Amino acid sequence: MPWNDAMLLASAKKLRSFGIIGMNQRNFGLISRYNPRHLYPLVDDKLKTKLLAQEAGITVPKLLGTVQYQHDVKSLKEILHPYSQFVIKPVKGSGGKGILVITEHDHNLYFKPSGDAMQLADIERHVSNILSGLHSLGGKPDTVMIESLIQLDPVFSDYSYEGIPDIRIIVLRGYPIMSMLRLTTHASDGKANLHQGAVGVGIDIGTGRALHAVQYGESVTHHPDTRKTFSELTVPHWDKLLQLAAACYEMTGLGYLGADLVLDRDQGPMIIELNARPGLAIQVANRTGLAPRVAVIEAIKTIDPDPQSRAAFSKRQFAFDTDIHPPRLLRTRSDDR
Repeated sequence: MPWNDAMLLASAKKLRSFGIIGMNQRNFGLISRYNPRHLYPLVDDKLKTKLLAQEAGITVPKLLGTVQYQHDVKSLKEILHPYSQFVIKPVKGSGGKGILVITEHDHNLYFKPSGDAMQLADIERHVSNILSGLHSLGGKPDTVMIESLIQLDPVFSDYSYEGIPDIRIIVLRGYPIMSMLRLTTHASDGKANLHQGAVGVGIDIGTGRALHAVQYGESVTHHPDTRKTFSELTVPHWDKLLQLAAACYEMTGLGYLGADLVLDRDQGPMIIELNARPGLAIQVANRTGLAPRVAVIEAIKTIDPDPQSRAAFSKRQFAFDTDIHPPRLLRTRSDDR
């Protein structure tokens, strides 16, 4: 059976045999077990996450401004005036909802990555919707955060369209256990969101090399817009990215989290967001389940206090050529043509 949506509809017993973790197991066996609820605000609030990272000496996108109340919306023109590029985010948003990326500002027009133009009134309306809680967790009133736009690392210029790709790394008890590169597409409107049409590329923890790619849950061999194949894709600065993800354990106290990182052309690796409830699509992109890797980490009696050492352990333990994959689930890249 190919590793695709059909497999995800298989029986629970068959999924367990593949090592697949489902929602119930994630919610009760990982999130509830390893993430104390009182720590959620540290990652559910992106502004708090940014301040935590800065205190830990971790690079994050520059904060350009915030908007907290509806009557402050009128200050947007003054806040945005000095910048030709910026990103507007809901502080308590999730799944990429409510994120607005502006790549060019020309007089009274603001241009999205797709080239679509917006006027200031459109941005004010968007910000007002964020403040009202349209994109926040639970629909509660929110705050708007305006950040500098990350500059695309040249290594990804042929693998991303109209936006900046990010790297999701799942971390358990401080150990990176699985990774995925999310590549923006025209369909995703420049956002690295799989549900909106971004491409998810499974990444070998051991080497940073691409393993398998999916879009809308189906296997793909090349980027849908640039047509660049993924067979030679390797994420640079891989050791540093793993170490940053591992360090999020000490930074937050969360035992199970998803660290979202990017490579900036000028500043290198940086953290953009942390998630206490990371999704499970990463298993599809890697074409392997999380369960065997979770078992390895849960068997560790004493957690190594050094993030660099934990990252090195994960590289050795979860490298693709030493991982255990059901043979019938493996295909070479030529099989996906």
